[in-house]
Amino acid sequence: MTKCPPSSEAATPTETLLKDNTPRLAVRALIVSDDRLLLVNAWPGVQSGLWCAPGGGVQPGQSLPENLRREVMEETGLRIAVGLPCLVNEFHAPASGFHQVEIFFRCTLQGGALSPEWRDPEGVVSNRIWASRAEMEQLRFKPDGLPEAAWGNGISYDPLELLIK
Repeated sequence: MTKCPPSSEAATPTETLLKDNTPRLAVRALIVSDDRLLLVNAWPGVQSGLWCAPGGGVQPGQSLPENLRREVMEETGLRIAVGLPCLVNEFHAPASGFHQVEIFFRCTLQGGALSPEWRDPEGVVSNRIWASRAEMEQLRFKPDGLPEAAWGNGISYDPLELLIK
């Protein structure tokens, strides 16, 4: 049994995950508009050139769609409708013990527009792009199955991958 730290010394979610070796659950949005997929930078501050779908960690007490709507709004300023799951992905960093399981959902735009003035309150996402399937061939992105999930049908699973920057 894990003892919770006093509230003044509360651990961050990542610190708790690393300490407990519990996989982190995250949700991501596959938003295709005009045959282009919305992508965001994968790492804060550093421009690694790695792209991913918008989304983030799940907060307890909220449904997966509620978490995803919140994350997409924070990272992009867009309002979405959340559809069905279409991809499950997982990655890890063996040296640190970090392991994340992500559920990707097909989503549709409900309102808003991308703006260069928009700021992610958590300071992670600073770049957003719409990429066609052909343009994605020139980009670094994760997970590997992202294009197939975005433009395909059904649900797929991307096996455990190493975390990269």
